[in-house]
Amino acid sequence: MPPKLSRRQQDILEFIQAFMEEHQFPPTVRDIQAGCEISSTSVVDYNLHKLQQNNFLKRLPEVSRGIELIGEGLRGSKRDIISIPIMGNIAAGEPLHVPDAPTTADEGYDEVDLPASMTGGAQNVFALRVKGESMIDALVADGDLVLLEPTTEVSNGDMVAAWLNDEEETTLKRFYIEGDMVRLQPANSTMQPIRVPASNVSVRGRVVGVFRTL
Repeated sequence: MPPKLSRRQQDILEFIQAFMEEHQFPPTVRDIQAGCEISSTSVVDYNLHKLQQNNFLKRLPEVSRGIELIGEGLRGSKRDIISIPIMGNIAAGEPLHVPDAPTTADEGYDEVDLPASMTGGAQNVFALRVKGESMIDALVADGDLVLLEPTTEVSNGDMVAAWLNDEEETTLKRFYIEGDMVRLQPANSTMQPIRVPASNVSVRGRVVGVFRTL
């Protein structure tokens, strides 16, 4: 039997569920304070701590939207929730090494629980944490999680995890075939594209969603 919640804790939990249903990302403490008409953020913090103690949610320290519903906290939500493995980091800037894309979640990786709607119906989705700001104009910021569908078949303009075979490194860019060359285009007006022979590029995955953690 799930622990009994106070009226305020129930209100906060229901607000978080509704907020995430609408926005597809968690509320801040101030969002909860305003939405539940609570007198101070310290009262919100206290009740979030109680909800965490009773396994309704998890909180990531020092992350403003670091609330993740778990266990009983997912009950009552209209969304289907899926667990997505976080495979490592990907550079939105200079190339960076990243592990091979998984076909199933590996017990050795952290996971994040997200609404299935964020994947657009893609299968075997995995997540990588963005390092750098070369895709900032596409609303992909440093620290975000990009959700990728493992695939080698992409279209011009798709945002992809592109593997550079000779360098054995990968980068997050928009993908364009130009004759026998590939242009890996940043979404940052201060940065230049990477142009390499098509034979030197392998696509590891296509971005199907972005989850902002800050």
